[in-house]
Amino acid sequence: MTPGMKYLTRYAFFAAVISLFPEAALAGKINASRTGSRIEVTIDNKLFTIYNFPDNEKYPFFFPVNGPLTGTTVTSMRNALYPHHSSLFFGCDLVNGGNYWQEGLDRGRIISVNARVEKEGGDTAVITDECVWSRPGALSPLKDSRRYVITAPSPERFLIDVEITLHALMDVNILKTNHSLFSVRVAHDLAVTNGGTMINAEGASGEKETWGKRSAWLGFHGSRGNGVEGIAIIQHPSNPWYPSPWFTRDYGFMSPTPMEWPENGKETSLKKGTTLLLRYRVVVHSGENAAELIAGEFGKFSSR
Repeated sequence: MTPGMKYLTRYAFFAAVISLFPEAALAGKINASRTGSRIEVTIDNKLFTIYNFPDNEKYPFFFPVNGPLTGTTVTSMRNALYPHHSSLFFGCDLVNGGNYWQEGLDRGRIISVNARVEKEGGDTAVITDECVWSRPGALSPLKDSRRYVITAPSPERFLIDVEITLHALMDVNILKTNHSLFSVRVAHDLAVTNGGTMINAEGASGEKETWGKRSAWLGFHGSRGNGVEGIAIIQHPSNPWYPSPWFTRDYGFMSPTPMEWPENGKETSLKKGTTLLLRYRVVVHSGENAAELIAGEFGKFSSR
């Protein structure tokens, strides 16, 4: 076999592999590094997101969360009316008399105690953390463990797969509240009030049609630069209360949560020792076919 024939044979092999796994050829290269109380994640050497967990914050959160088209964030970080909306975050109000959502550290905090980069390089970054729900003068009602898997299957799709395991350290009562669990405050220009689109898995759009409705996923998207960019949350079918109803706002907020609609109309209770695993997929995307793309991601995620 001549050197040229060997080259062609190797080329044919790799071409065959790429044809069988086309997304593998398109996947972005992910790196992550910790500096102090933040972990920066890059995709193809461009900043995608930062996991923030400083001592003076209410809870850990991701900001920015940069889109694949513009490289600017699809989430927003607080404003004068809603200073407790910190981009992409997890928290809860009215937990055993504490507040682990709104501003005021003395009312309760979710403290990161073991944030680290478990894996980075190649096509995946994995961030893990352990958090304690703490309030001055009270025993901790909850602790949680978190695992974030970040991938970029294509130049138009960045994913954060989220696993949060809640552990009840005592009997826990969460009073009826809309401030609860996994949430996103989207960027100003993606909000419905500023020309963006909110849509769920059933095709319902806007706050009036999606608020309190059960749906597997929901997202915001809007015109940016020369195209469309957006962000969506997908609930995994194994989650408790699946599919949870959504708390939505046209000004740019979404959260799948049962806490605003408790079964007894008053509160959600967890017995001491209860463990809840909550799984979500965050899809940061570009392109005109937002609903089709998110539905495709739901199909992949729900089968895992």
